[in-house]
Amino acid sequence: MSRHPNVKWAQRSDKVYMTIELPDAQDVKLKLEPEGKFYFSATAGAAKAPYEIDLDLYGNVNVEESKASVGSRNICYLIKKAEDKWWDRLLKQGGKPPVFLKVDWDKWVDEDEEQDTSLGADNNMDFSGLDFSKMGMGGGEGLGDFAAGDDEDEESDAEDDATGKESSGNEHLKGATTGGEQSGEPEAKA
Repeated sequence: MSRHPNVKWAQRSDKVYMTIELPDAQDVKLKLEPEGKFYFSATAGAAKAPYEIDLDLYGNVNVEESKASVGSRNICYLIKKAEDKWWDRLLKQGGKPPVFLKVDWDKWVDEDEEQDTSLGADNNMDFSGLDFSKMGMGGGEGLGDFAAGDDEDEESDAEDDATGKESSGNEHLKGATTGGEQSGEPEAKA
């Protein structure tokens, strides 16, 4: 009786990635048909145990543009879809997928994310049209005392630079105390 190796899959609008996890696979046979029939068989391990997968993929595929790579730890198959569209699932039949079939989250991209990345990976976000004052961020609005203290810090930094004194960055906390010493009395311990 044949076993099923673990299979991970991910998709894009134009292709499906399938990774069959089977270290030291021997006698590997892969068959892909245009209507989406996918067949894999191999032996592995010291006992040369047989492994087999027979899947009906959700849609039609382009066999000529699909590629396979047999490695020492896994078999990768890049399956080119016949149409550039997202499949609802990997297999034709609905319901719960087989236990050996898992989503490859390392390669997975959602449909809307793929459209964003297709515009170019080096897209810089352009904030030139945004009015930050309407977001409560312009002119110190909504920042309370912190905005007023900024000028004071800059002045003390300039004085420190002139005298050669190094600033700790906490000068705005002058007079503040920590713990229970606020009233000048030691903290009561329970």
